[in-house]
Amino acid sequence: MTAADPAATEQYDRPTRRWPIRLSFAILVIFAISVVWFTNQFLTQRFTDSTRNRAEVRMALYIGNLRSELQRASIVPLLLSRDPALIGALNSGDFSQSTQRLISYRDEIGAASLMLLDRDGMVVAATDRNVLGSQHQNEAFYVDALRSNDTVFSTVRTEAGGFTFSYSRNISVGADTTGVMVVGVDLAKFESSWAGFSDAVFVTDSEGTIILATESRWRGRTEAEALSVRSAPTAIERALQATADWAALPADAYLLGEAVMRQESRIPFQGWRMASFTTYASVREQVNGVLALEIMAFALLLAAGFYLVSRKALSRVLLFQQESAELRQLNIALQREVAERERAEKNLEVAEQTVAQTSKLAVLGEMSASVSHELNQPLAAMKTYLAGARLLLKRKRPDEALSSFARIDDLIDRMGAITRQLKSYARRGAEAFEPMDLRASVSTALAMMEPQLKRRDIEISRSLPREPVMVQADRLRVEQVIINLLRNAVDATKDEDRPKIEILLAAGDTAALTVRDNGTGIANMDHLFEPFYTTKAPGDGVGLGLAISSGIVADLGGRLTARNGRAGGAVFEMQLPILRADIKAAE
Repeated sequence: MTAADPAATEQYDRPTRRWPIRLSFAILVIFAISVVWFTNQFLTQRFTDSTRNRAEVRMALYIGNLRSELQRASIVPLLLSRDPALIGALNSGDFSQSTQRLISYRDEIGAASLMLLDRDGMVVAATDRNVLGSQHQNEAFYVDALRSNDTVFSTVRTEAGGFTFSYSRNISVGADTTGVMVVGVDLAKFESSWAGFSDAVFVTDSEGTIILATESRWRGRTEAEALSVRSAPTAIERALQATADWAALPADAYLLGEAVMRQESRIPFQGWRMASFTTYASVREQVNGVLALEIMAFALLLAAGFYLVSRKALSRVLLFQQESAELRQLNIALQREVAERERAEKNLEVAEQTVAQTSKLAVLGEMSASVSHELNQPLAAMKTYLAGARLLLKRKRPDEALSSFARIDDLIDRMGAITRQLKSYARRGAEAFEPMDLRASVSTALAMMEPQLKRRDIEISRSLPREPVMVQADRLRVEQVIINLLRNAVDATKDEDRPKIEILLAAGDTAALTVRDNGTGIANMDHLFEPFYTTKAPGDGVGLGLAISSGIVADLGGRLTARNGRAGGAVFEMQLPILRADIKAAE
């Protein structure tokens, strides 16, 4: 029996020792490919759904802003068609003050433009003086307004390729039409805001024609025509070309052959529809970032395996040093990528907050008219106090004059509080509602009206409960309503020898505040709360006080009513929901 050759035995055993290692590496590679494939499918689906949901939320916000602008402008023609000054100008043919009056209305209501047309279709007054005297008897907004007894909406294509939008209503005296009021609606301002947050957005009318779009060349075309004429590399194309299509789900639509996510929703207005295109760029970035980490991890695992297999005693230290250097570089790259992703998430959060803030600014125009109306009251009180302080200083009574200056300072603070009402609404997300005592609001309103009450020597009788009357409301707006009611009572008793005003506050199922005067009473109860209705002389008021007060009380969940007293005079009653102890404790 001969001895076995050691060299031959070693050569025979070497392949036997290698095949488990090779099998392990093959299993690791197959496992890595499977994990990467599964991760790609799972994360692509997840991030695509997230991107789609965000796109749907943005579209809902866009539609809400668009509807808010249309609804806000739709009521303006009805209000202006009842303006006595404009009706009188159409009847008399004297339009010398009409243009200035329309300009003042535009500043108050925030409309894009206002035009007053006579019965022949000629512009006799407008906020844009360049269109005065122009003829529009063949325009849709004029013809449709003459044919209808209601407010009509018109869309007109301009020579530049865009569209103008307007509401119009005929102005009638009896059965005769004397003119047409046209209110322009600025919807083009939304296009720039959409372009800042979405890749592409357009709005089509009931016939499928694009009337609003972030791409100016799309207007006036159908969707198919618009996509076919898209030219030049845009943000969508650059984003799509930057990554491969393998990381995305089947596309909803294609723009110049590239896949995009398409969202469409109906606008509840004359059959309009809105569509938006969103790229898969964010999905690819997030998925590829995770896949890069996985591939990096498997690469490191394979490198470590090769290192363990191929290591040698003499090169062990050098290999460890090289591996450490690579790990440090990978760690730095990973930290840099994590920092970039955190920065991108912060930018997205800021963008979403900006979109939410934009939806609130749509109603600031309505609030500005009421706030400017209420500033006239403290200004009138300040004028009275200044006159009294000047007289006291002439009589060398500085202490009493300082008291007047202190009241003026309080009025300035109140004016600042009224103007901050607009700023706080634009800055904060929540309403300015807070638990408040109605007794304190009555005292504040009486202090505001004190100069007028003393000047007229009006007898004030007030009955307030000893316990607090708590409601959940906006303190400044409640005080505005009370001051309006007191001011109307003062005006109603101007012809009385012994003017008297009674204030009664009661708390039951609701908090009820009653203001009663001994004036002449209310002659026309049906039109009392309508805008521009007033019994005062020209220059003393425009008939907005009670209309604004009624709207404020309705917003607070209550109601404002009026009636004539049995013994004469007018009785106004404001009812607000009472803030009960159990509700307050729950809050």
